Amino acid sequence: MNGAQAIIRSLEREGVSHIFGYPGAAIAPFYDRLSDSNIRHILVRHEQHAGHAAGGYARIAGSPGVCAVTSGPGATNLLTALATAYMDSVPVVAITGQVDSGLLGRDVFQEADITGAAEPFTKYSYLVKEAKDLPRIVKEAFHIAATGRPGPVLIDVPFDIQMTEAKFDFPKDAVIRGYRPTIRGHAGQIKRVIRALEQSEYPLICAGGGVFAAKAQDTLREFAESINIPVVSTLMGIGAIPTSHPLYMGQVGMHGKSTANDAISEADILILIGARVSDRAVLLPDKVKRRTKIIHIDIDPAEIGKNLDTFLPVVGDAKTVMEQVLSHSPARKSDEWVEFLTEKKASRRIDLSDRVNGVNPKRFVNELSKALPDDFIYCADVGQNQLWSAGNIDIRTGGRFLTTGGMGTMGYAIAAAAGARIASREMSDGRFTVAVCGDGAFQMSMMELATVVQHGIDVKVVVMVNGKLGLVREIQTDSYGDRQTAVDLSGSPDPVAIARAYGIAGDTVDTWERARDGMQKLIERKGPYLLAVRVDEAESSL
Repeated sequence: MNGAQAIIRSLEREGVSHIFGYPGAAIAPFYDRLSDSNIRHILVRHEQHAGHAAGGYARIAGSPGVCAVTSGPGATNLLTALATAYMDSVPVVAITGQVDSGLLGRDVFQEADITGAAEPFTKYSYLVKEAKDLPRIVKEAFHIAATGRPGPVLIDVPFDIQMTEAKFDFPKDAVIRGYRPTIRGHAGQIKRVIRALEQSEYPLICAGGGVFAAKAQDTLREFAESINIPVVSTLMGIGAIPTSHPLYMGQVGMHGKSTANDAISEADILILIGARVSDRAVLLPDKVKRRTKIIHIDIDPAEIGKNLDTFLPVVGDAKTVMEQVLSHSPARKSDEWVEFLTEKKASRRIDLSDRVNGVNPKRFVNELSKALPDDFIYCADVGQNQLWSAGNIDIRTGGRFLTTGGMGTMGYAIAAAAGARIASREMSDGRFTVAVCGDGAFQMSMMELATVVQHGIDVKVVVMVNGKLGLVREIQTDSYGDRQTAVDLSGSPDPVAIARAYGIAGDTVDTWERARDGMQKLIERKGPYLLAVRVDEAESSL
């Protein structure tokens, strides 16, 4: 079979059911053979969103999402999505078309060195040189993307390689010299963790996105409950334990909860689980270094100690390492430390007061999430909407909060929600899925409403409308004397009118009474629905 057929057959062998993409001349042979497959193609309206949709799919499915685009601008448009997946450790396999092998390096039409350009944003990339290598490369790509610290892998396939015939020989296993991620924590380090916990009076767990990558939510809950350790989370770790759980103290960091940040400052041992500890994740790192011993559990040894000095490193899969610790039956801690933090948390309530100009977005997020089914999927975009969502959402067991943390990519939510909804539909009857964005982010992604309609993807969209690039406006107000520059979104379209142009029903609300009715419509309506929520342009993200 030719190279294009070999790719399709290999994807089928890997159990791929959906591909998100946008065709072009350099990848036309692949698309021609795709039409003979049972793999369903989801045509997005911009290549970047193919990557975001694949990422949303992967985060719910727990296996790599697949996207495909053409060469040149098609591939370069995908780079932002690859960077987003890389920073957030999301497994994606990206297939790009390329010009003929013999024309590489000649700057021919739509040629771009995409493997070189994507090098900082991928776990690994392949420029395929022989058609016979394609089955092995696809097998390796899925293995690399999904194991160790997950991430995107790029396969760049020249046009002539797609057309060249070769024997199809799909390997049973991926054998990659030198690539053997550590799964189990070192026995000696596990014993040291137990000893440190026994000596600790004020232990604290900080859960990151790696908990989801390891499918370790239930294990984390058992770990915290059995030893009686309070839990905080990074932005990417929200929902790793239910937000209403008595041991959960909130999100840490620059935009986190004061109780969670206080807990980090006062803990004598901080157990980081699957967290990169970025600049936004842990407030006042110098104070943390002085006061707290760090136990860092991560499958990627490069992340341990990178941003915080580590007292005790443990390299391994988060679920496996926690199970190893639990197997030693660590002694349960007294309630004194948890009660101290719980009292602090209780004294700091969410601002649910009414607003004169528009709807209180914090109240809206809180009430909406409480009204949704327990296993809902909530995709937050970037900007004030992300911070309102992260700080006020109510996540129960089975619920998921998806957002872009490391890269902070505007225009993420609608495409990611579409991919997530498709994944959930494969696994069950489909979980309620909502994408929440600001009016700036909406205009970076509103074309994907066509994708939602064309492919019958039941995604609800909430647009927080304030006529500003709200978070930048807030920064300018707080740090630059309220000199507002290039943040006015005047001239923007009405989100509901845009939705209706795509055949999607919607409504605009500007008071709490109307918001409550709009929320009910959003929940009860079958099929896509868009709700525009007007908020005060001076509303703070805090």
